[in-house]
Amino acid sequence: MQVLLSDGQSSTCEKLYFFDMEKNIDLFLEMLGVDSTSSRERAFSSFLKDRLPDGRCKVESFEVGDGTENILFSWGIPDIVFCTHLDTVPPYIAPEFDGAVMRGRGSCDAKGQIFSMYNACIRLADEGYDGFGLLLLAGEETGSFGAKSFRDVHPGGRYVIVGEPTDNCMVSASKGTKSFEVTLTGRSSHSGYPQYGTSAVDLFVDFVNRLRMTDFPSDPDLGDTTYNIGRLESANPQNVLSERLTFRIYFRTTFATDAMVQEMMQGFANSFTGIKSFGGDAPSRYLVLDGFETKTVAFGSDAPQLTNFENRILCGPGSILVAHTPSEHVLMEDIDKAVDNYVKMYKILKKEKKS
Repeated sequence: MQVLLSDGQSSTCEKLYFFDMEKNIDLFLEMLGVDSTSSRERAFSSFLKDRLPDGRCKVESFEVGDGTENILFSWGIPDIVFCTHLDTVPPYIAPEFDGAVMRGRGSCDAKGQIFSMYNACIRLADEGYDGFGLLLLAGEETGSFGAKSFRDVHPGGRYVIVGEPTDNCMVSASKGTKSFEVTLTGRSSHSGYPQYGTSAVDLFVDFVNRLRMTDFPSDPDLGDTTYNIGRLESANPQNVLSERLTFRIYFRTTFATDAMVQEMMQGFANSFTGIKSFGGDAPSRYLVLDGFETKTVAFGSDAPQLTNFENRILCGPGSILVAHTPSEHVLMEDIDKAVDNYVKMYKILKKEKKS
């Protein structure tokens, strides 16, 4: 069987996998053996296009425009789509498996999601269901570029189930993000005579102190607003006052503070302080279903960008507390539970769609 990809390539769907988690462990290890750190995920998407087709699916490829691609595996016309991302954060960490725990980069975020969702798709196909798909997106870790590209070229559907490490809980709401670059401009002078200059480092201290004094209201659903400062740089010698300091500041916003943070940061701008906004996502609410544990989360995902779907669900195996860390891992019992969850979600949504 051959299907035509959207970029003109063809894919042969000759393999037929029947659901058996234990036999598919080798597939999980193969997936983790491919380095797909951000901007390098093309090799991984090519691997999956060759490895995942099961003889019953259509495979489509969508160029993102930066050398990466999104891929969609469809069983019938997909109105319920399982979705997660192809890229992982650096550095690459090779996989290790001890029979109960899978370790390595992507095991938790998000190749564990791909593996779980794929196995759910195979189980559903084996049971005779169709009308679902598996959508794998590029560039989530660096700005959701794949999701933004996909929503512009595809009509989407009624439901998208986005996989992220949520401890297999359905997420009711997630915090938003706001990112800014700040440039502080001082005037250099000999450090023995600081009265003749203005230290950009002192301006930075003033900025942080002002930020700490800001009263962010607590949100009843998402709690406190938090922020982190990175890429801090001032190249002045130790005996010369800094004339320039730059940094990035990244906020995790709530329904109560999303607009407030934008206004506040613009209010910090003055003759010494330049503020450049990089935007971000607004806080979001998601569909939750009866019979599942629920929680709120403080991390971002592709879900807010997938506005071409009527309803968005966020749920997956693994803990965000080990994602992006040197000890990244996922319990195989959590993978098993995720497969069951995804199958159950599909059947509930399929029933609701018919009613």
